[in-house]
Amino acid sequence: MLKVNNINVSYGAIHAIHDLSLEVNDGEIVTLIGANGAGKTSTLRAISGLTPIKSGEIIYNDKVISTLGAHKIVAHGLSQVPEGRRIFGDQTVEENLLLGAYLRKNKSEIKESMEEVFNSFPRIMERRKQLAGTLSGGEQQMLAIGRALMAKPKLLLLDEPSMGLAPIIVEEIFEIIKKIRNSGTTILLVEQNANAALQIADRGYVLETGSVVIEGLAKNLLNDDSVRRAYLGE
Repeated sequence: MLKVNNINVSYGAIHAIHDLSLEVNDGEIVTLIGANGAGKTSTLRAISGLTPIKSGEIIYNDKVISTLGAHKIVAHGLSQVPEGRRIFGDQTVEENLLLGAYLRKNKSEIKESMEEVFNSFPRIMERRKQLAGTLSGGEQQMLAIGRALMAKPKLLLLDEPSMGLAPIIVEEIFEIIKKIRNSGTTILLVEQNANAALQIADRGYVLETGSVVIEGLAKNLLNDDSVRRAYLGE
């Protein structure tokens, strides 16, 4: 479904991503783990078209998308939930969700998608008329995921969905991620909680200073001594 081939990303003189390659197959949860500054968010931003790449290519469903603008990439069926949620606090829950469907034209299908989101997230359904800025952190994360799902993506990019959340809410968010995959959406997950991410993923890539240093099945990475020492607190 997604192939990232030897991409390089720079911010001025800072070379953030070095010849990075990865692959995501249809129906998988693939996770990127690594320390702060390893290049995880930059990789997602490059895939979704928010940060231009200097070289290499990104192929999604057999089409090169690394030359497309971000809005065109969304139209191809790829959505990102950004780090820090980035909901619109002065708009209602419903208005935030409708923004996720801005490229869609069929009003009845948009309404149907909103009901699907509310079925998945009953807590935000109860707050559908509330300003999004009044929601708790966990509810805002659910709203950010729901907004991305309103675009009907085939591939969902999730950037640090557990950041700043209480442990019990983190468990709930990861259960939601599994349900999204089970409903037919492929997921590329960036997560500092490496243990939680590897528990639900099929495969993983470990990034250090903008490069992939280890890759493999998630269950193998969970049992890799170097990964356990560096990222699992053992």
